Amino acid sequence: MARSKPNARHALLKLREQRDALDAEEVRLREEAARELGKILLECGAETIETTQLKQLIRASLTIGIDDVLGRLAPA
Repeated sequence: MARSKPNARHALLKLREQRDALDAEEVRLREEAARELGKILLECGAETIETTQLKQLIRASLTIGIDDVLGRLAPA
């Protein structure tokens, strides 16, 4: 039996399926990363920091740069 030649519509449907699968995988990986980060926060006692303060700390660290922040915090 001869197979029909793939057409653009079929290719678009396949692409949409792949995109949906990637979106689902991204959600799963984000949730897994959040769990890992949560464990780290508990290990270092950061769960006592207010949520808004933690967000500010992370945003400032990312703005300045993680390496610079760690360099400033390291004992001289």
